[in-house]
Amino acid sequence: MTPDRPTQSDPTFDNPHKRRHGLVRLWHALRHSFDGLRAGWAEKAFRLEAQLSLVLLPLAFWLGRSWVEVALLVGSVVAVLVVELLNTAVESAIDRVGPQWHALSKRAKDLGSAAVLLALLLCGGVWVAALVARFG
Repeated sequence: MTPDRPTQSDPTFDNPHKRRHGLVRLWHALRHSFDGLRAGWAEKAFRLEAQLSLVLLPLAFWLGRSWVEVALLVGSVVAVLVVELLNTAVESAIDRVGPQWHALSKRAKDLGSAAVLLALLLCGGVWVAALVARFG
């Protein structure tokens, strides 16, 4: 006996959210993005990096001598924020699975943390290089 409504494992399952098109789909995607930013803001690390970016982003326009330098300075700061959000997403997904310790859960969280570290090192390197080029 088949169920009246298809389930997600059924190939005929149709997610009603996927039927949206055009501006309605764009509007819903934008709302989900802002929900994600709000969720990120709840994380202390993201909040600190976002506050630091409020200082660094305007400073990038002063420090950069060309549009390429400004783009590198801004891009490195934005990359930190993006990687932090992705790290938070990984941690949230792992935490949803369960609170018990598991080697793969630790590995996933450690990899996310390493990605944030690399993004921070990249950002720091770009900014130090720009400062040396400007004042060195």
